[in-house]
Amino acid sequence: MFGYSPFAPAVHYLRTTLSARLAAARSRDPEEGASVVEWVVITTIVVVLAVTVGVIITNALTTKANTIQNCINSAGGTSGCKSN
Repeated sequence: MFGYSPFAPAVHYLRTTLSARLAAARSRDPEEGASVVEWVVITTIVVVLAVTVGVIITNALTTKANTIQNCINSAGGTSGCKSN
């Protein structure tokens, strides 16, 4: 009724690999997890800081670009743009 599945070797390999990884994870020192958590927290803080600095720089550049564009668009008028 059921024939050979072409996915059978892949499923067998996946099951074997996951079993080996699970056995390796269970045999490790439980305190290694604490250092992993520390690294995750440190990495999260660094990523948040990097994204925050990126947003601040992007907003500053956008504001300055808009100011420059407004000065260019009103060239020859009395817009008050300074040529420093």
